[in-house]
Amino acid sequence: MSKLHYSITIHAPKARVHNLMLADHSYREWTSEFAPGSYYKGAWDKGAEILFLNPKGFGMRARIAEHRPAEFVSLEMLSEVSDGVPDSQDQWQGSFENYTYTEANGITTIQVDISGVPVEWAEYMNATWPKALAKLQMLCERA
Repeated sequence: MSKLHYSITIHAPKARVHNLMLADHSYREWTSEFAPGSYYKGAWDKGAEILFLNPKGFGMRARIAEHRPAEFVSLEMLSEVSDGVPDSQDQWQGSFENYTYTEANGITTIQVDISGVPVEWAEYMNATWPKALAKLQMLCERA
């Protein structure tokens, strides 16, 4: 299991970054780097379960462990999802994906920390997360 860290600086207030990161329409855009057509089903409320899926029904099931808007979001990964069905014995169980937002002078730094990443996924994550964050940056910095 690996721990991964990514960050990016975005010339926009953290409330805007947070909103665009999680809003359905913009979420679909920046997460297309992981899989074209990516979307989520569920709510970003603390304690809620949420599914992150591609159009074929593959993805991840998670629980919102913490959500302090424009400050911190923590996702507890529960399982992979295949053909729309969660795997009950999954290697991702116990993994966390955390987003921390900090702002200075209208410029936001978002830090993404992921713990418990199965080794075979680390290379993919290291190649994809920077592209996804760059796309989020573009969305947030548009006029």
